[in-house]
Amino acid sequence: MKRFFVLLTALLLIAGAASAQTAGKKAPKDWAAFGFYEKANAEIADRVGKIDAVFMGNSITHGWARQDPAFFENNNFVGRGIGGQTTAQMVVRFRQDVIDLKPRCVVIMAGINDIALNNGYIAHKNIMGNIQSMCELAKAHKIKVILCSVTPSRQFGWRKELTPAEDIKRLNSMIKEYAAKQKIYYLDYHSALTEEDGGMPLKWAKDGVHPNLACYTTIMEPMVLKAVNKVLKTKKSYVSPQPQK
Repeated sequence: MKRFFVLLTALLLIAGAASAQTAGKKAPKDWAAFGFYEKANAEIADRVGKIDAVFMGNSITHGWARQDPAFFENNNFVGRGIGGQTTAQMVVRFRQDVIDLKPRCVVIMAGINDIALNNGYIAHKNIMGNIQSMCELAKAHKIKVILCSVTPSRQFGWRKELTPAEDIKRLNSMIKEYAAKQKIYYLDYHSALTEEDGGMPLKWAKDGVHPNLACYTTIMEPMVLKAVNKVLKTKKSYVSPQPQK
């Protein structure tokens, strides 16, 4: 009987060790989401001619490229937004998703998920530091920069305890000041989309955060085309499709 228990214990230990080894082989989390655009980036590597603009951002940028792909395709733009990402994650993947694509310019819209505390607390100066790092990386690789304001919001559906309107305004003031000092084009979506309380009208975003197709086509696309034309000295005149009713 004693030998039986010794054998059983040994078998359990072996099974536990095997289980631990199996668990250890589990793929670690892709924190910066390098894999998200890996295949798409590889396909772009074979494209003839430079991309005019890469749009770097979060779910707002991702939703834009998904809802109106013709705008990107017809204007030689590429969307590289990933939902939920903070500025720290964007800095980490900036080389792969922007620099390696060799665009003529990059449109950076970042910071709202930092204010939403998606990766924990981060001070405004550190959010701004990450944004500055992306701008500096772009400039070092001779990529023109269009720096966007954070779009307005009075409340986050996933962080209802927060009141972000003033924090967004404060970050935008910092972005605008930095852009002026560095002679970077500042694209002020916030002023075009905000209501008196600092939120976004429901006609532009049902959840108060993520723009709908009408918002992209009516407000944001004409503004960014003007910015790209000025920065790249182009004459893009693509007319956006009529907003869905």
